[in-house]
Amino acid sequence: MKKLLFLITIFSFSFIYSQSGLISEAPQFSVITLGPGDNLNDSFGHNAFRYTDAANNIDVVYDYGRFDFDTPNFYLKFARGKLPYALGRSNHDTFFTYYESQERTIEEQVLDLNPEEVATLFDYLENNFLPMNRNYKYDFFYDNCATKIRDVLVEVLGNKFNFNDSYVSEPKTFRTLIQERLNRNSWGSLGIDIALGAVIDRKATPWEHQFLPEFVHDAIGVATITENGIEKPLVKESKTVYKASPQEKSNSFFTSPLFVFMLIAIAICYITFKDIKQNKRTRWLDSVLFFSTGLVGFLLLLLWFGTDHTATASNYNLLWAMPLSLLFFTLIGSKTPKKWLRRYVFFLLLMLALMAFHWITGVEIFAIALLPLLFAFGVRYIYLFRYLGKFNKVE
Repeated sequence: MKKLLFLITIFSFSFIYSQSGLISEAPQFSVITLGPGDNLNDSFGHNAFRYTDAANNIDVVYDYGRFDFDTPNFYLKFARGKLPYALGRSNHDTFFTYYESQERTIEEQVLDLNPEEVATLFDYLENNFLPMNRNYKYDFFYDNCATKIRDVLVEVLGNKFNFNDSYVSEPKTFRTLIQERLNRNSWGSLGIDIALGAVIDRKATPWEHQFLPEFVHDAIGVATITENGIEKPLVKESKTVYKASPQEKSNSFFTSPLFVFMLIAIAICYITFKDIKQNKRTRWLDSVLFFSTGLVGFLLLLLWFGTDHTATASNYNLLWAMPLSLLFFTLIGSKTPKKWLRRYVFFLLLMLALMAFHWITGVEIFAIALLPLLFAFGVRYIYLFRYLGKFNKVE
């Protein structure tokens, strides 16, 4: 049945491309690796399978990076980790032209598979491409466009397929692997560091490094396949299909999060020192701090407990973005704040100290751009704690 499906699909492709003739005895598969692009979601590259049958002018690409913008509640599903990704199939020329226009390097590794293995892999992908099978639940680290390529090869080739760990010379944490491919002082990097929790601050195994396309490329490059008891390299030819031109990235420091947060921190410290001199309290500033940090904390709690994302758990950014503050932002802005609010401010100071301890010991690595902001929070909370103590004595 599989062979029949294989022949039928080959015939249909031949019809599509308006070609005729005998089916090639040597169709082949390649693994395609795309370099990074300009956008945040393109920063980590991409992988795909390429199937070619020169005799019948068949050249198609399968990739697991598709999603439908017309999906109902698209953004809500994306935020909750429930947006289905899918296997896509496209003409080689269309696929390659698109990524060349984006100035992304294209690497190709031709796999040394026998005709039966090619037919089995083709059958697997065609079956996976059926509407009822093509969708899958995406996970950034464990089930994405890169890991799918590896997992399909493992599924199709079974015990004949052998990985070794030589493609990773020095295992790194998931966070380090991400941030090495980003500008640390960018809004995208900041968002990732705030949204993702301590679970990504452990070292990834060589196998887990393959959530990044370049490591799939490297792993396949050193992998072997066993045929009739003889072990041989899985890749018989590697080539660069397109080499992207070096692009200058315009990253202005004056629009970066570090600069923006420095300005905010200076404003907080200036207002605080002015309050010290005048022996007063700028109540709206305290309300804004409580509201903004509480709102961020509430969103982080939702990411942790209200979504299917695996990487947003154990997020110690909650130590500075305390969700409880969202409940108290009107109270802290009152002319006559409750006495117990002083104890809550002391609690916030303790949480900042605990965050520093987590950072120093490597439990979780936080965004560098937060440093000026956290310093300003500490300055304001210390003043607020002392001021509320005096206020309560006078009262």
